[in-house]
Amino acid sequence: MLKLVSTILLVMLISACSTLTKQPKPVFDKELSSFSYPFDVNVFNLQSQNQILKMRYMDIGGVKKEKVAVLLHGKNFSGYYWQRIAKDLVKRGYRVVIPDQIGFGKSSKPSYYQYSFSQLALNTKLLLDNLGIDKYTIVGHSMGGMLAVNMTYLYAKYVDKLVLINPIGLEPYLDYVEYKDPGFFYGREVNKTIEKIRAYQQKNYYAGKWSPEYERLLEPYKGWLNGNDWEVVAWNNALTYGPVFSEDINPLLSKITTPTHLIIGTRDRTGPGRGWMKDGVNYELGQYKILGIKAQEKIKNSKLYELPGLGHMPQFEDYARFSSAFFSILN
Repeated sequence: MLKLVSTILLVMLISACSTLTKQPKPVFDKELSSFSYPFDVNVFNLQSQNQILKMRYMDIGGVKKEKVAVLLHGKNFSGYYWQRIAKDLVKRGYRVVIPDQIGFGKSSKPSYYQYSFSQLALNTKLLLDNLGIDKYTIVGHSMGGMLAVNMTYLYAKYVDKLVLINPIGLEPYLDYVEYKDPGFFYGREVNKTIEKIRAYQQKNYYAGKWSPEYERLLEPYKGWLNGNDWEVVAWNNALTYGPVFSEDINPLLSKITTPTHLIIGTRDRTGPGRGWMKDGVNYELGQYKILGIKAQEKIKNSKLYELPGLGHMPQFEDYARFSSAFFSILN
């Protein structure tokens, strides 16, 4: 009898411990209201395309700083992933502005919006105007690189330096892949799971490796997938594929005279549209070892910093090697 009671108590204790250690699943609305960013988040009320939208952003380092860096996020992320770089920029005397583009992160997810890089560039320029900032370095990663190129082209006199970190768009995608309706992308987005997102990033960003740091970057998606707003998030994710494929930045590269620096993890093979290539096309997308060199040749006043063995996220794979190149530029 005593043995039976002891067994029951042990089972109850294990169950209680399990309950205490089990973390609740995150649940986020479309604007990540309950997801904490690394710095205070501000709101810029933006009038755009006949509606009032909320463009959220972080602004750190002090408003009186002369040096300003504007950090533009990639498609699968938003401003929160710039935390480490932003802190190190502040240590070097920079004011750092980190916007979430419309459709991303904590910013508005409109039911209708004509996404283009020119529009996102204008939105960002209006934000900086509102903050009284008229000279800045633009840093763009991945899709943020395509936006950074457009912004530098459109507003050249305001940009003192352009830094591109493994930007997508260094090849004209529609030369090689089929054009797809937004509904095609919505079907793919709305059926995603956290397991699919993790597997994609592990394979394509980190060469099959994984770490707790990479896992933390997935937190917004975990909360969105558990919440009630995933369909509107997925719809905006789908719409933002439009400019990635339709707006070729290559003709703009030769028109840029702003000092430009390309930081390229040469293992990167990111190739949007690889799954729906045109019939008979044998071109291999995403050869960044080649693409970085070609981009540097097109941009008149540019330098190339190659990071062999690193992929699409060099700032996370090996921060020491990445920051050595990055801060040699910004110093």
